[in-house]
Amino acid sequence: MQENYFHAVFEAAKSLAQRLRDMTGLPLDGAALIDKCFAESQPLIWINALRTETERSEHKGFALLLKGAFAAIRNPTAHEPRILWQGEDDAADYFTLLSLLHRKLDSARAVSAN
Repeated sequence: MQENYFHAVFEAAKSLAQRLRDMTGLPLDGAALIDKCFAESQPLIWINALRTETERSEHKGFALLLKGAFAAIRNPTAHEPRILWQGEDDAADYFTLLSLLHRKLDSARAVSAN
């Protein structure tokens, strides 16, 4: 209603990190958080059973998508003034990607780091 795409995209992107922290209890952020949550050995979050090479590949790819969302969506909005942000045309696509990532986390299994 306010057409404030900058803050809406920023909040949606930040919510992914908070979701990972809530699922695991980790106090980390960014790539360090994702690396710990989706470690190849002893991950704290599983989006599949990790039994086959295909499942392990999907697991790694999902972690890379999360890192990409942080690097390409969250970080620019966190470090650039709103007046320089050029993301209005991409906002719907950002929301689609962030929604997909959240939806995959909806069915993921998690273990608390505590």
